[in-house]
Amino acid sequence: MTNRLLVRYETQQSTTREQRAPRILVFGIIGLAAIVGLGLLAVPILIGANAFFAASAGCSGQQTGMVGQPAGGARAKGIPASFLYWYKRVGQQYGVPWTILAGIGTVESDNGQTTLPGVRSGQNGFGAAGPMQIGIEGASGNTWGGAPIHPASQVVSGVATDEDGDGVANVYDPADAIAGAARYLLEFGVQTDPAAAIFAYNHLQSYVQSVLMYAGQYAGGNFAVASAQMPSDSSAAGCTQAAGGVPAVQAPTQAVATAISFAEQQLGKPYLWGGTGPDAFDCSGLVMMAYRAAGIGIARTSQQQWATEQRVPASQVQPGDLVFFAGADGTVTDPGHVGLVIGNGKMVEAYATGFPIRISSYLNKGAIGFTQPWASASAAAGPAASASASPSASG
Repeated sequence: MTNRLLVRYETQQSTTREQRAPRILVFGIIGLAAIVGLGLLAVPILIGANAFFAASAGCSGQQTGMVGQPAGGARAKGIPASFLYWYKRVGQQYGVPWTILAGIGTVESDNGQTTLPGVRSGQNGFGAAGPMQIGIEGASGNTWGGAPIHPASQVVSGVATDEDGDGVANVYDPADAIAGAARYLLEFGVQTDPAAAIFAYNHLQSYVQSVLMYAGQYAGGNFAVASAQMPSDSSAAGCTQAAGGVPAVQAPTQAVATAISFAEQQLGKPYLWGGTGPDAFDCSGLVMMAYRAAGIGIARTSQQQWATEQRVPASQVQPGDLVFFAGADGTVTDPGHVGLVIGNGKMVEAYATGFPIRISSYLNKGAIGFTQPWASASAAAGPAASASASPSASG
């Protein structure tokens, strides 16, 4: 695929042809140098419409150098060295921003560090496998192609790759899996529409939000995710997030800002009944740990939280409040589900098995009431703060 640079080339026509050639040549050289200088200054601005890319790639999507790849930011140092090496190498090779590959690897497996099923062997409940969670069978289909581990010489129709040259295409091998993910993203146009390609990888807008958030955190220099747009035609359950990623939240206190930030750092991680992190959460476990991160202790279950916290009317709800629902295993007096309000009718929630932690609307969903766990906490005292999201743990 050929990457499109938003760089405008300007030419200057001469008003004379052969007359006064020496003087024109001198002025021409000076003018050309000025234009080139201005052009170099303009490049970072003109690239802004697709800030993940800064150089064109050939038809194969390959590049010959690190030109066009985001510089690594401080957060990139938290990625295991072996994974960071392959993210950058594969990104350079295929012309895919390494930060997007790293974002996917972080959301899918914490860069190979999670112990959840399917990462190092076998498959998860949907038939995905390896650190990049590529489909090998079941609901995920066989996107990899062939057996999860097969000779590199075997011709398959999927994205299976022997990136490290050991003669085997192994979905559990970080190098091979990262390269396979890059091939898949290229097929779905990552060079022109990163968000749409990520959405093709996993059909949840909350997943796209998480990957783009990590990509932004890992990047340095002039690279950012602000220009990436969310797919507009999603009809997936809970897809209520507006284009542009996770919204900033005006929190009433610093403690609430910390709690919301923690919750949003878990976007994209799996639901696990009884889970309190760091790899997975259930609904009440997520909000409990979010407030624990802010220095505020609340009860463990949604029923206990509803029974022990200060209630607030719907007309007075603020970011940081908890919203409760009867859920599948509760009642209107003993709610079985809870979410963390972030404003504008939205909440962060760990919804159910098979749904990653996500941002969704609580409006018209049968909410039975709200509580304010931060109301009487001394840790909540402090100025209002802006809590913008940055995904990292599980939900």
